[in-house]
Amino acid sequence: MFKVGDLAVYPAQGVGVIESIEKKEIGGQTQDFYIMRILENGMIIMVPTNNAKTVGLRPIISKEDVPKVFSILKKKSEFPNDKSSWNKRYKEFVEKLKTGSIYDVAEVLKSLVFLQEEKELSFGERKLLDTARRLLVKELSIAQACSEEEIDNQIRQILSL
Repeated sequence: MFKVGDLAVYPAQGVGVIESIEKKEIGGQTQDFYIMRILENGMIIMVPTNNAKTVGLRPIISKEDVPKVFSILKKKSEFPNDKSSWNKRYKEFVEKLKTGSIYDVAEVLKSLVFLQEEKELSFGERKLLDTARRLLVKELSIAQACSEEEIDNQIRQILSL
């Protein structure tokens, strides 16, 4: 699926580069692994090649798919006005980020920005908001071959931040 030098997205961690594909013996079985370095922080992740899709490893979205992300951000938020506790919402947001879908990340960001207008976010929710924005900015800037600052400004403008 990926080759050395490819950029890929690992759920909740962000964009990374496949630095090598190596055979490793784990539990008496030899397996091939993608050795991936996350661009944001240099973290190294080993992903079994035969399990890459299951864990959500995916290519960067295409330039043609970027407008769909922006349309999600522009769509009026219909965040439920329920009285669920912050930790229940937090778990739901974390699960969405773990899917690895950029569209889910956009939904989390939009929901948290909307929620922030209604009430003060918990510390965890503020961290998730920053994580979702960081993940979107990095991937969209690569997909559109432009600066992260440009994308961040576009997102801030759409969300009125």
